[in-house]
Amino acid sequence: MAADTTDTALAGLDNLELGPKPGRDYWRGTGGKALGSIWPKLLAIVIVLALWQLVYLSGYKSPIIFPSPFTTLPNLWSQLQHGLLWQAIETTLRRAAIGFGLALVIGSLVGALVSRIKPLRAAVGSMITGLQTMPSIAWFPFAIIFFGETTQAILFVIVLGAAPSIANGLIAGVDYTPPLLLRAGKTMGLHGFALYRHLILPASLPTFVAGLKQGWAFAWRSLMAGELLVLIAGQASIGVLLSNDQDQLDMASAISIMIVILIIGICVDALFGQADRTIRRRRGLADATVGT
Repeated sequence: MAADTTDTALAGLDNLELGPKPGRDYWRGTGGKALGSIWPKLLAIVIVLALWQLVYLSGYKSPIIFPSPFTTLPNLWSQLQHGLLWQAIETTLRRAAIGFGLALVIGSLVGALVSRIKPLRAAVGSMITGLQTMPSIAWFPFAIIFFGETTQAILFVIVLGAAPSIANGLIAGVDYTPPLLLRAGKTMGLHGFALYRHLILPASLPTFVAGLKQGWAFAWRSLMAGELLVLIAGQASIGVLLSNDQDQLDMASAISIMIVILIIGICVDALFGQADRTIRRRRGLADATVGT
């Protein structure tokens, strides 16, 4: 009887699924998650293309003004085969990285100081919010007069567009640090900079990342506006290509460039989304196995 019981137990152990099996279990695991995240995006693209084609077939606008996707997408593919578009993308992304990097440093420094120094907050706190709500394009006349039609003018507006959002994100994160957590940190001997470095900053990280994401959106829009208004000779950029297509009434090429702008924005947003998911998983706010 004991031997039969042991054999039954061992048989049960042999049947345990210690790891994913090929085929069906793959689609329940990594493959299923990948497919589950991809198909909604593909469906959205199909819907947009279908609506685009329907509007084109309706004759609402002349094909010269509103080309069909079957004209625009081959045009985009043709442009991707040439080095000029890639050169323009490189120039634009370099400006975006430099401008956003400067905004990150300045916004983080201002946010850290304002969040911890009450007189400074009373003096400039509302000004930061005012700068955040001010349209970026309103700064360009001043930037062009001050810096001329140079890259510095574009970077200046990028910083003014993104830094306030980054600063406000850090300030909000510090404000929402739980008082109980602060008391616990002080009880453990954290004071001054050590308290800020090891407790307040990590606690404010989710809100700070949200501020970074919003700051990037402002930076990207400021950059696109700058490249359309500040045309620098000898420097191909996405804005310059879009402006040239507009001047030549080449709508297929113009829409192709707009698609490139949209794709870059989506890719960067995906990076911020991944950072947000990683933070939430590490803090136990999201189950890492959700969707398996």
